[in-house]
Amino acid sequence: MLADIARAVRRSVVRTIDAARAGHIGGDLSVTDILTTLFFSVLDVDAAAPLKPERDRFILSKGHCAAALYSVLALRGFIPEEELATFMQPLSRLNGHPNRRKIPGVEANTGPLGHGLPIGVGSAVASKLSGTGWRTFVVLGDGELQEGSNWEAAMAAGHRKLDNLCAIVDRNRLQQGARTEDTNALDPLADKWTSFGWETIELDGHDHAALHAAFTAPSAGKPRAIIANTLKGKGVSFIEDRVEWHHKVPSAEQVVIALEELSA
Repeated sequence: MLADIARAVRRSVVRTIDAARAGHIGGDLSVTDILTTLFFSVLDVDAAAPLKPERDRFILSKGHCAAALYSVLALRGFIPEEELATFMQPLSRLNGHPNRRKIPGVEANTGPLGHGLPIGVGSAVASKLSGTGWRTFVVLGDGELQEGSNWEAAMAAGHRKLDNLCAIVDRNRLQQGARTEDTNALDPLADKWTSFGWETIELDGHDHAALHAAFTAPSAGKPRAIIANTLKGKGVSFIEDRVEWHHKVPSAEQVVIALEELSA
C-alpha cells in the first residue's frame, strides 16, 4: 500500500512542479518515501482536526521540498488535491516553502536551512513539560547539516534525553551544485549523531518497512537519528543522482517520460 501511495505522490510532485514551472524536484523525489511512511502509517495526525493538542508534530526542515509535502498532505486529506495546481502561483497559499499560518498540517515555517531541528527540540521539550506525550519528527537534508545550528540543537536534545524526538536525514549525498562530501564532508555521519547522545539508525530511505520499524521502535531513552540513505530524483531515470536536478524543471517531453516511469 505505501509503495502505491509513494508512486502517486511522486506523480503528483512531477505534475505540481510542471504546472508551476519551478520547484526542487530532485529532493522532492528523494524524500517521498520518508514522508509517505510518516503520514500514512506513523504520525498521529487528523486532517479533520489538524490542531488537536495531542497530535504528533512533523517539521520539514528542508522546506524547499514543499511540493512533496503538499502532495502528501493532499493525499492525506489536509488540502484539496486540485489546489496543487496553484503551487507557487500569485496569491496561492502553497508557497515555495511551507507556511504554518496557511496550510493545515504544517507545523513550522521553514526555508532557511538549519531552523527545523531547533524548532523540533523546542516542540519536544514542550511535550515533556505539558505531559501530553506528543512526538516530534523532523526531516533534514544532508547538505543542511553543514549549518551549525543543527549541531547546537542536537547537543541540547542529547543533553535533555528527548526520547520523543526523531530526526530523519534525507541522505541523498547531493546538495545545490555538488556532492555533500566534496563540499564539506559529513561522514562518518552516524558517529557524529551518536557522539551527541542520540540513538542512531542507518537504513534504506526507500524501504517503507525499514522506515516504519525505525519510526516505531521502542524508546532507547534518548533522541533518535535516522540516517535514511536515498537517491536524489528517485523513480525518474534521467533525474536520479544528478546534481543539476536540484531545482531544474523538466520539459514537456520529460514530464511525459517521468510520469510513464512512475506509472510502470
